[in-house]
Amino acid sequence: MPIKLAVPNEIMPDERRIALEPGVAKRLIDMGVEVCMEKGAALSAHFSDSDFAGVTIIDTPEELYKGANLIFKVQPPTLEELDMIEDGATVVGFMQPHKNKELTEKMCHKGLISLAMELVPRISRAQSMDALSSQAAIAGYKGVIMGADLASVFFPMLTTASGTIRPAKVLVIGAGVAGLQAIATAKRLGAVVEAYDVRLATREQCESLGARFIDTGVSADGEGGYARELTDEEKQQQQDVLAKHIAHSDVVISTAAIPGKPSPKIISKEMVHDMKIGAVIVDLASEGGGNCELTQPGETIFIDHRVTIAGPLNVASQTPVHASEMYARNLFNLISPFITEDGNLELDFNDEVIAKSVLLCEGVVKSTRLRREEITR
Repeated sequence: MPIKLAVPNEIMPDERRIALEPGVAKRLIDMGVEVCMEKGAALSAHFSDSDFAGVTIIDTPEELYKGANLIFKVQPPTLEELDMIEDGATVVGFMQPHKNKELTEKMCHKGLISLAMELVPRISRAQSMDALSSQAAIAGYKGVIMGADLASVFFPMLTTASGTIRPAKVLVIGAGVAGLQAIATAKRLGAVVEAYDVRLATREQCESLGARFIDTGVSADGEGGYARELTDEEKQQQQDVLAKHIAHSDVVISTAAIPGKPSPKIISKEMVHDMKIGAVIVDLASEGGGNCELTQPGETIFIDHRVTIAGPLNVASQTPVHASEMYARNLFNLISPFITEDGNLELDFNDEVIAKSVLLCEGVVKSTRLRREEITR
């Protein structure tokens, strides 16, 4: 059956991204895909309907989903949206299955195929499809901009008529994609940057971007590029070393997060109370509860008239143009190899990328990672 792609308006509050951009839309149309988009869906990402040449603009979601067999989303579909989606359709987007058990069950009942962007494997061949990385890079950049805005000091060294202003000291915790982008951004702004990650394999990457790597003597390199959980003794050793560096930092950017799991608590309330007056923490791990014990996800708070702690959520959405462009390209790169010459979608479930990205297929939970994690809870 020829592909009819539906791209709806994202209805989650404060979600400004869209799962399509004009360039990707044109490439899909050239491949024989019928592309439909809800009217005004791209306005929050600063695209107008007229930017999408060849795309059919549809007034209501009910009409949009009628006959659509492929859905591109950013956020998971709501239960109301699922009522409108055709049985057996393929839905691609961030699915957040750990938070949406009822949603997952309903998708099973409707026999949907669901590809979860957070499950795309981190292998060389899938780098162009890795939406977690593309959106994390935006968050790392934006987090430093937030920190600079909240800070009570300049980031760069300035030589003025009244004397020299010393550069800010920035500490980046976590050297994944977000952390490395944060290091690069803070360095470009002129700060003196330190970096820490429990994975010692990241040391060379941090230093190549101009950061001084903090070695706590604890190594926690784990599978899939993520860190394993630390023992209580390792956590204490980590905190003892980090506390000294946090206390002297003007801005701390924390990025240590594991998809689908609570963020590790790295910055204790005692560390916060030992920070200098005017210091700032931007906790980019707030989606999972935060790396700081005092973080309030979604809020910016002021502790004891000393330290500002920002717990921003959905940070990539704050840069919607480039976030949407990058995300739409991730979707295209994932799906396009399986679009036939006559415009049909033929997913190969023996393909490593598809096999690991598929959450549901025709009423069955296919993700071995999800099944394994559900069993061990």
